[in-house]
Amino acid sequence: MRFVFEIAHPAHVHLFRYAIVELQQHGHEVMVVSRDKDVTVELLDHYGIPHDCLSRQGRGLVGLAGEMLLRDWRLWRLARRFRPDVFVALSMCSAHVAALLRKPCVIFDDSEHATLERMAWRPFATLICTPEAYRLHLGPRQRRYPGYHELAYLHPSRFQPDPEALTDAGIAKGERFFIVRFVSWAAAHDVGHRGFTEAGRVRLVHELEKLGRVILTSEGKVPPDLEKYRMRASPTRIHDLIAYSSLFIGDSSTMAAEAALLGVPNIRVSTIRPGTDTEREASGVSHRIDDEEEAIMKAIELASDSSAGERYGRLRDKLLADKVDVTDYLVSLLEDLGAGSDQGRR
Repeated sequence: MRFVFEIAHPAHVHLFRYAIVELQQHGHEVMVVSRDKDVTVELLDHYGIPHDCLSRQGRGLVGLAGEMLLRDWRLWRLARRFRPDVFVALSMCSAHVAALLRKPCVIFDDSEHATLERMAWRPFATLICTPEAYRLHLGPRQRRYPGYHELAYLHPSRFQPDPEALTDAGIAKGERFFIVRFVSWAAAHDVGHRGFTEAGRVRLVHELEKLGRVILTSEGKVPPDLEKYRMRASPTRIHDLIAYSSLFIGDSSTMAAEAALLGVPNIRVSTIRPGTDTEREASGVSHRIDDEEEAIMKAIELASDSSAGERYGRLRDKLLADKVDVTDYLVSLLEDLGAGSDQGRR
């Protein structure tokens, strides 16, 4: 069988990379198309996943709309030659092209607030896979599973942190450090939402550095006096570094979720509140705080608590007791769907 994976964001690389390899090991053919956004291309190259880059991220709603049309066109041309049985994505373009080619398309979604994107792909998706905690009901094509996107690559059966990442980042053994992440808020689904202000970013970093080392990652520019805190290690090391850190704080939903699922105390400053976040907050493994000053005070509290990591680790183990390895779920789903598609084609 032949599968097309559309990867338009760094988080999509991690969500799909194990499934891509396992499907190939099972004898299937896989084509990957990508998007030049943040470190997406760098991650695909690092993991040795061949891909065709369809576009660079557009700016503003007009730029994003133009990019979508370009991606649709380029993907359609590639897919006509590849003749896939199934498309897989978190993005709208695969749904459009799959419909044109009369092929099934599986969309993974965990972001209820991404209304514009969902309007663009929902009419064309064959299956819509969402976590059980997802709040929207999308009809008979929706499939709920007990997990989160991040458990496709951070499930305990798949991930163990590598201590060599500390050496790569120049962190001494036993050194206390904190991961800070800022997003650009340039995506279409970010319109109308907010995270840290520039002043809040500066204050956060300066308060945390009093308690340990600060490692900063950011999608875009940061105030000049924060540049020295940028992570110097490869972005492929980020999950190892989060796992060994004493705290994560930022306005990135994905990285806050990753920290929570690694048992690391974490705080997210954002007005966006997906159902998956609500579930994790209720379990005690995460904190989402609208007010940045309140968040900074909570960060100081957690960063000062040497026992916080052990406490959050126990909460995380309890949360994961009834969650699945999402890669296993994905591979099984795709092979079943692909077999049906292939049988129908014959």
